[in-house]
Amino acid sequence: MEDVLFGPNGATFKCSGPEAYPRLSDHGPLFEIRPPVLNSACPWATTLEDLRALYDCPYTGAVTTRTTTLNGFPHDPNVHQHTFFKISRGAAEMGQLTDASDSSSLNTLGYSPFNLQEYMDMIQDIVEVVDEKTPNKLFIVSVTGTPKEVAKCYTDLVKFRENNGIVVAMEINLSCPNIPDKPPPAYKGDYLFEYLYEVACAMVAETTINYAPIAVGLKLPPFTYQGQFYEIVGALKKLKYFHSGLKDVCPINFITTTNTLGSSLVLSVYSDAPAIASASGSGIGGLAGAALHPLALGNVKTLRGLLDQHEVLKDIVIIGVGGVCDGDGYRRMRSVGANAVAVATALGVQGLEVFAKIHKEEGPQW
Repeated sequence: MEDVLFGPNGATFKCSGPEAYPRLSDHGPLFEIRPPVLNSACPWATTLEDLRALYDCPYTGAVTTRTTTLNGFPHDPNVHQHTFFKISRGAAEMGQLTDASDSSSLNTLGYSPFNLQEYMDMIQDIVEVVDEKTPNKLFIVSVTGTPKEVAKCYTDLVKFRENNGIVVAMEINLSCPNIPDKPPPAYKGDYLFEYLYEVACAMVAETTINYAPIAVGLKLPPFTYQGQFYEIVGALKKLKYFHSGLKDVCPINFITTTNTLGSSLVLSVYSDAPAIASASGSGIGGLAGAALHPLALGNVKTLRGLLDQHEVLKDIVIIGVGGVCDGDGYRRMRSVGANAVAVATALGVQGLEVFAKIHKEEGPQW
C-alpha cells in the first residue's frame, strides 16, 4: 500500500517504498544526547576551532553548528554585531563580562558565513582526528533557507551521514529575528507547514528512501501568548503519514526553544546611543541570556504540556535554551520539561568552563 503525504492546499505526495513508514516511525533511537548538555547555534560555534573545542569538551553530549545555508550568509562585521550587558544595569559597557549569572546579550547577527558543505567538511575533519576513546558525539547542523533549500540540506546531510558514518542531525532554524523583511517563519503555522512538507517529501524521495533517516528538529522563536503555541502544534499535527492503517507519524524528532527575542534594544552606558550596529541602523536585535530565562522556561513548559497531549507528538524531544549559565539554570530547564539543555550567551561569557560548571553542580543527577 502506498504512503500518502498530505501537503499544502490538499495536495498529496505518494510513495510506495515499503520501508518508508518503519524508518520514519522508529524515531526514538535516532536522537539522544548524553550528557544532556550542549551548545545552541551561536557565534561561538562558527569556526572549525570552535566546533573542535566543543566536540573535545568532555561535558558536552552534542555539538550544534552556527546556523548555515546552502551558499553561506554575507556577514558584515560593520552591521552584524553582538554585545553583553548586565541585567542590573540594563546597558552595555566596555570590557568582557565574567559573571554569567547576571549576563545577557544582544545581537544583530545573521547566519554563518560558512556554507553547509564547509560545515560538513569541518565535521569530517574533527571526527577523523579524534582519539578512539572519545565518544562518537552527535553533531546538530543548524540550517535555514527557503523550504526547498532546507529540503536540499536534508538530502545533503543524509548522504553525508551515509557516506561517512558520522552521527548528524538537522535543526531547521525558523526563528532568527534579525533578517530584514523576513520575519521568523515559525510564528505562522501555514508558513511553518511549508517547511515541514518539503522536508517530509525529501525524506521519502527516491534520492534518500534507501538511506536511514537523520533526526530533524525545529528551532523556535520565543512565544508570548498561547495562540502562537497552538500554531506550532497545529502545523505538526497537520502533516501525517499513513501506512497500512498504522498510526500517524510526525517527522520532527526534536524542538529547540527558544531563540532570541527580537525588537530588543540595549543602549551604551556611556552615551545612551545603541550599543551595537544593525542592518537597519537602529541597533535593535535579538535578546538572549539571563534576561530571557523566565520566558524560555515558560516556553519549554507550555510546549511540553501541549506536545504531551497528542500521541503523535509526545515523543518529540525538547532542547531548552535561554539564560542557562550554571547548574541551577540547568535544573530549572529540566524541571519544566527539557530533555536536554543548551547554552549560548554563557558560552560567550565563560567559554567552555560553563559546561564544566554545570557538570560539577548537576552531573551526578544525569
